[in-house]
Amino acid sequence: MLAGKRILLIIGGGIAAFKTPELIRSLRGAGAAVTPVLTQAGAQFVTPLTISSLAGEVVHGDLFDLTHEAEIGHIQLSRAADLVVVVPATADLMAKMAQGLANDLASTLLLATDKRVLIAPAMNVRMWEHAATQRNIATLKADGVLFAGPTDGDMACGEFGAGRMVEPVDILHAIDTALSDGPLKGRHVIVTSGPTHEPIDPVRYIANRSSGAQGTALAAALRDLGAQVSFVSGPASVPPPEGVRVIPVETAREMRDAVRAALPADAAVFAAAVADWHVENAADRKMKKDATGTPPALRFAENPDILAEVSQMGAGRPGLVVGFAAETHDVARFASEKRLRKGCDWIVANDVSPGTGIMGGSENAVTVIDAAGAESWERASKDAVARRLAARIAAHLNATPN
Repeated sequence: MLAGKRILLIIGGGIAAFKTPELIRSLRGAGAAVTPVLTQAGAQFVTPLTISSLAGEVVHGDLFDLTHEAEIGHIQLSRAADLVVVVPATADLMAKMAQGLANDLASTLLLATDKRVLIAPAMNVRMWEHAATQRNIATLKADGVLFAGPTDGDMACGEFGAGRMVEPVDILHAIDTALSDGPLKGRHVIVTSGPTHEPIDPVRYIANRSSGAQGTALAAALRDLGAQVSFVSGPASVPPPEGVRVIPVETAREMRDAVRAALPADAAVFAAAVADWHVENAADRKMKKDATGTPPALRFAENPDILAEVSQMGAGRPGLVVGFAAETHDVARFASEKRLRKGCDWIVANDVSPGTGIMGGSENAVTVIDAAGAESWERASKDAVARRLAARIAAHLNATPN
C-alpha cells in the first residue's frame, strides 16, 4: 500500500531518533516518498545531512524559513502528505498535540494538517506513566490519532518499563495499515463494548465480568479494514483500540445516549454486556449499615434495550445490526429467540458458563445466527474471532447497496 504514497515524517527529540534512518530506508524501499521535518531537539540525535541523504529531499526545520513561508509552506507541507508520522513522539510533542500548541514547525504542521496522524511514542517509563502524559494520550486517542506502541523494554537511561519505542519494522507495518484502502473504507460502524456500571451509591455499583476484550478486538479489526469506528465503551479492563473514536460511558443509559448521538452508521455491533437493570433509588451518599444490620432495600428499574431500540428504529436504522448473546445454557435456542425478539440482523452467541473461561478470557467460541441459520466457529483467540466477524460484516455491507 505504500507505493506512490507520501509520508510527512516528523522526527522528535529523543534517543530513539537514531532509528529513523532505518525507517526512512524501509519507506523508500517500499515505494513511498518521505518529506522529513527535523525538530531542533531531534537534530541533537540525527543530522540533517543524514536524513536528507536517505530521504532524497530537503530537511525542513524552521517555521520562519522565508523562502517557504512566502508560499505558506507549513500549510502546504501539512496537507500534501498522505499520512503524517511522528517518530519518536516525545512527551513534549504529545503534550503540544493534545493542547493544540503551535510554537515550532513540527507542532504547527500537526495542528494545520487535515490528514491522519500516526505517532510512535518514546520516553522514560516514569514520563509515560505520569498522569499528565496519560491525559494527553486519552485526548489524542479520542481525536483519532493512531499509535504505534510503545512497548516495554530497556531504556537508554537504564530503567525498564513501558515507553520504549517499537522497532522501525513495526512502525512500517502501522503506516501500511493506516494507508490501506480496505473493504470498509468510507463506512461508519458503531461498536459497543465492555460492561456497564450501575450505581448503588457513590462508591458501590452493579457490574458484570465482561473485560471488553472481544468488543475492543472487533473495533480494531473493523478499523484495519478501513472503517471509521465509533467505539462506545463501558469501564473495560482492556485499553481501547487506537485509531478509533472512543466514547467512554459508565451506565446503560449513557451508552444508549452515546449510540444515538453516534448515528447514522452503516452498521452497529452491540458487543457490550449491558446491565438489564439499574438501581432506581441509588443514594447520593455512601449507604451506612444501621444498628440492626438490615440490608438496604434496593428498588430496580429496567434499563433501555439499546439493541432493540436501534434494530427497530425504522428511518435511519443502520444497514446491519449485530447483537451479542452471552448465555450459560441452551445457547443456540436463547440466542435465536433473542434475535427475533430484538429485531436485529445477526446474533453472535457464546457460552459464558464458568467452565468455558470465555468471559474475561483471551479466547472465544461463537455461533453466528442470521435469517439463513446458524454457523458455529471453532474456538479461537478473540482477535481471530474479531477478524473473521469483521470480514463477514464487510462482505455483507459490500454486497448491499448504500
